[in-house]
Amino acid sequence: MFKIAVLISGNGSNLEALIDACKNNYINGSIDVVLSNNPNAFGIERAKNHSINYKVINHESFETRSEFDKALLKELKKSSPDLIVLAGFMRILTPLILNAYKNKIINIHPSLLPKYPGLDTHNSVLENGDLKHGVTIHYVNEVLDGGKIIAQGEISVGANETAQGLQKRIHAIEHVMLPMVVSKFADGTINTSKIIYEKFI
Repeated sequence: MFKIAVLISGNGSNLEALIDACKNNYINGSIDVVLSNNPNAFGIERAKNHSINYKVINHESFETRSEFDKALLKELKKSSPDLIVLAGFMRILTPLILNAYKNKIINIHPSLLPKYPGLDTHNSVLENGDLKHGVTIHYVNEVLDGGKIIAQGEISVGANETAQGLQKRIHAIEHVMLPMVVSKFADGTINTSKIIYEKFI
């Protein structure tokens, strides 16, 4: 069975989308563990509700990023995941984790990278008058949102869009794109030589 570890820091709506996809056999695999750096993340409740193993590793309990990553790596090794999915995980991983799981860590980001890495992407799109916006799923490396792009989903930006409205639309696309990409990893059909590109209304 293809084993997935999901790392979260917040609400966990993408985690829920992955849980549903596994339960519906759209993803030929299972979520083996959910790890969170935030003890108050609602995604923990989602894991509990589906009887998925979870662990909180509060980054504030560690003096350095390296110490936090050592604790995180220890938990990941217990699971031995085939794929690690960062789904709203708000920590930058060090080479300790990246080297241990080379080409096995992916992240979902709410912009059409390389545009707008980091935070506040919806406001950036509006402030710059962009006509399109979207999500990117990419491999994780040492550069913030800088890993090789695997897939992107695009939407058009309307004349009267708000940041809140864009966020809602982007979330809906994320819940489609992330399970699709993870399913390809699980089936062994992922093709990283060509970016998957989908357009949404």
